[in-house]
Amino acid sequence: MADNNKIYDIDDGTCKERIIIFAAALDGYTRNGQEYSDRDSVDKSLDELTELLDTAGAETVGRLVQSRDKIANDLYLGSGKVAELKEMIIALDATGVCCDDELSPAQLMNLTDELQIKVMDRTMVILDIFASHAGSYEGKLQVELAQLKFRATRLVGMRESLSRLGGGIGTRGPGEKKLEIDRRVIRDRISKLKGELREVVLQRQQQRKQRERTAIPVISIVGYTNAGKSTLLNKITDAGVLSEDKLFATLDPTTRGYKLPGGSKVLFTDTVGFIRKLPHHLVDAFRSTLEEAKYSDIILHVVDASDENADENMATVYEILRKLNIDENSEKTIITVFNKIDLVRDKDILGSIKDLKAERTHYISAQTGEGIESLIEDIEDILRNRKTYIRQTFPYSEAGKPALIHKYGEVITEEYLEEGIFVEAYVPKDILGRL
Repeated sequence: MADNNKIYDIDDGTCKERIIIFAAALDGYTRNGQEYSDRDSVDKSLDELTELLDTAGAETVGRLVQSRDKIANDLYLGSGKVAELKEMIIALDATGVCCDDELSPAQLMNLTDELQIKVMDRTMVILDIFASHAGSYEGKLQVELAQLKFRATRLVGMRESLSRLGGGIGTRGPGEKKLEIDRRVIRDRISKLKGELREVVLQRQQQRKQRERTAIPVISIVGYTNAGKSTLLNKITDAGVLSEDKLFATLDPTTRGYKLPGGSKVLFTDTVGFIRKLPHHLVDAFRSTLEEAKYSDIILHVVDASDENADENMATVYEILRKLNIDENSEKTIITVFNKIDLVRDKDILGSIKDLKAERTHYISAQTGEGIESLIEDIEDILRNRKTYIRQTFPYSEAGKPALIHKYGEVITEEYLEEGIFVEAYVPKDILGRL
């Protein structure tokens, strides 16, 4: 295929991969935990795959969908559709194809043999994005562990493509170090990575214990990828976190302190975004990071109100929270924030978007700041209801106790009297004993 027809990225001059995406539409069937009832749902999933490929640096040049009763064990698609896919590759001068579902090793190998071109699946693309976006030491360990676990099951299917590929989607991370890697080496590396991650997890647990001792409430921001979580964190705390209109723009969790209007301090923690068909290897590898929501006081669930798939995205978020043993039946307070209302032209639509699993809901724009003040007031109200109201006079010899209230509580009145310091405040139950 002629190289002169390829699309080149203007920013760095590198050749963009030209990808054809494909999927099977199974009416009334469930696969990979995702139920498909009609062609529209498959098309929506392929639209998202197009965004994923764009984030990974590739261009989607075509798509193919086949309606089937069940997935073909050998080629995923029927032989006729595979032949049609082969014709599309030539006609569109594609450099690769990508399946919207996770291919088995046999399917991957057979399709590669049939098409004589690079074959990928959705999981490979997501893993590739994580590999290129992970910045922290922990994030890199988590991504490499997920990649190696994934590749350990795919060595047969990737036998030729690993030796033939010189770069591009699906080859970043550990694949660049040693392409023809065997199971023994992968197993040893996985064992080493797990050991290093255990140390990181212990550090994270110590940080959580420290937060519990200081009684500072933690608010975890969760949501579908590109819902505006990082933008919201930046707007509230001036965190300066990278915020782009791309899927998985930020992976590494960021925690920032913030003083509520009443004077109480809280911590906001941004977490990795969720997505449909999030590879289970990633959920396992990122469990310690995702579990930040499990140990928080409030979950701030951010939803893109301008997305026509908002309801499905919310369902995906709750499904992943359930995998982390966090659901609507737990004692966790969930505030759902419908973001990007500045992008919603028909405001009447906002009234039809609801989250029945949330304790409270807000409609905001993290970009313009609309609705943020009301959200902060609501957060303060929830936290105040968990505190104990006190009216007490402390002798001057115990001046450190009012200081403790200032640090962790919400002071309403403070007066310096002859007999001591009078304080009226809301105090976290955790520090009552120290007073």
